[in-house]
Amino acid sequence: MNVTFTGGGTGGHLYPAISIADALVAQAHERNESLRVTFIGASDRLEAQIIPAAGYDLQCVPAQPFSGGNALRRIAAAGVNVTGMLMAARLLISRRPDLIIASGGYVCFPVMLAARFLRAVRVLDAPLVLLEINARPGLTNRTLAPLVDEVWGAFPAAGQYFGRKYHQTGIPVRPSLRTLPDRADAARWLGLDPARKTILFMGGSQGARSINEAVAALVTRRALPANWQVLHISGRRDYDYMKAEQSQLHPGNTVVLLPYLDDLSEAYAASDLIVARSGASTLGELATLALPSILIPYPHAAQDHQRVNAQVFADAGAAMILEDKNLNGDALWWTLRSALEPQNYDRMQSAARSLARADATGAILQRTASLLKRKTAA
Repeated sequence: MNVTFTGGGTGGHLYPAISIADALVAQAHERNESLRVTFIGASDRLEAQIIPAAGYDLQCVPAQPFSGGNALRRIAAAGVNVTGMLMAARLLISRRPDLIIASGGYVCFPVMLAARFLRAVRVLDAPLVLLEINARPGLTNRTLAPLVDEVWGAFPAAGQYFGRKYHQTGIPVRPSLRTLPDRADAARWLGLDPARKTILFMGGSQGARSINEAVAALVTRRALPANWQVLHISGRRDYDYMKAEQSQLHPGNTVVLLPYLDDLSEAYAASDLIVARSGASTLGELATLALPSILIPYPHAAQDHQRVNAQVFADAGAAMILEDKNLNGDALWWTLRSALEPQNYDRMQSAARSLARADATGAILQRTASLLKRKTAA
């Protein structure tokens, strides 16, 4: 069997797709079946590092977003996407996938258009799927929805955009994050004290300047409680800037600063509270691990989907929301104090656990089997 994935730009578009690919590979291994997995992405985006590191073949095509810019820029983007569509068509013809899954990002547009055209002229017969794990879908997926057979998602609210094509599967989470290492071992591996409460700050796969600046203000101007410690994943872009802050820590504060972690299993295992953006992939991990959180939605996310995602968790009692426009060291301090009060913390932990789908990956494997069975019957 050949499966092709397309998507990229952010970890939220890539890691769920990798989780599905890992599950398909494991299933094929158990059944002693052959499986070829190909990812199609852009050469200048995050997938160029993440996909090969995950052990998968990445083929690249040119793509550009249509939104933003003047008319000339949009015309130029159309030309780039036509080129990307032609290149994607050649790739799809050469690989003959049995299933094509788009996980988000503008690179999906030329690839899925090519796939639909090849189906129309009967060169391919692969089912087409969109993976839309946000509560409010992005423009690319809303545009492509009429062209696909199914949409797999996480939140009931997203179903209104896709009608009968929508299947609520949950958010696939990487196997390494479903069974965490021992907390004490993970803390020591990261240079932390297993006996202290650990607050993990992270800004997503590309980091977040506003979060980094607020953390810097917090740990340099305030004395944190003696039983608190900070694990701060700054992103590579701001790492040197944040290193300079390390020399100005308030006396007694313990902060471990890292630029990036490909695998967050140790970080999650060692942490009690997460402060993060509210991308759907991150929320799926927090629910699976029953980790309370303070969510800071990215204010410029397409269709403001991060705010909608965060509101689902806040309404369930699993998280507190801190608006990016209000984010500073003082606001962070008081929100942390509130979140770590025992009654608030216990309530958020229980609510986070209730939001996790028991086996999102298993649900997706069932949908995959159903689509392939229909294809074979046809």
